[in-house]
Amino acid sequence: MPRNLRIASVNVNGIRAAVRNGMTAWLDAADVDVLTLQEVRGEAVHLADALPGWHVVNDEALAKGRAGVAIAAREPLDIWRIELGDEALDSRGRWVEADIDVDGQLVTIVSAYVHTGEDGTPKQEAKYAFLDAMQARMPELGDHALITGDLNVGHRTLDIRNWKGNLKKAGFLPRERAYFDRFTAPAGEQVDAIDGTTGTGLGWVDVGRRWAGEVDGPYTWWSNRGKAFDTDTGWRIDYHLATPALAARVTDYHVVRAPSYDTRWSDHAPVVADYAF
Repeated sequence: MPRNLRIASVNVNGIRAAVRNGMTAWLDAADVDVLTLQEVRGEAVHLADALPGWHVVNDEALAKGRAGVAIAAREPLDIWRIELGDEALDSRGRWVEADIDVDGQLVTIVSAYVHTGEDGTPKQEAKYAFLDAMQARMPELGDHALITGDLNVGHRTLDIRNWKGNLKKAGFLPRERAYFDRFTAPAGEQVDAIDGTTGTGLGWVDVGRRWAGEVDGPYTWWSNRGKAFDTDTGWRIDYHLATPALAARVTDYHVVRAPSYDTRWSDHAPVVADYAF
């Protein structure tokens, strides 16, 4: 792997549709070393067709045409895992890990696709169960680790343009946001979360928020309804969550927002960061 590692993450909203709509041209110009994908909605053969020459690991959902996560790299991915939580957890097609040697430094990269959820339904309970398992797994991932993907939670009011209208909707519920309070609070410190609970910080860094600062967005997803994209009425729900040691290596971060609605190849924008080794 090169000394400067460029990692891009994107919910492709179907790998075959993304390729048809222009993903390949973007990827050819993006100079990406590792690409993590969510909502692949396809099988290994479809990823191989979409990413010729790349080394790909993936986990497919049990239901065809649903979910699916993958990690693609310019060099082989020899060690990878898909286990998260116990057998009762609905995690198929939603979590894959790979270990990469970067100039002698082992880096663990995760592609994650958290459930969308729906308040007051079993879908929301499945989301909380997934976030519980993710929270338990994070301390086990090592000093140089990165969780990327569509995590389907806007952590703060800065992360959703119309946050007042979404206070009672999945994606911005206090209990969901509390997980991110714990993820990003200093390791070992007690944190009073947004939902009124007290927990222990894990010390991970939200690379996008650290890089952008205290500004609205930059958003990574826009509804297809109305003029959401044109008016930038979006959500920042796609993340690079890094351990402190890896976050200290970030030299650039940006969201690749399409120039216009009709030039998008997904309803999500790629999130790209450079890590210097």
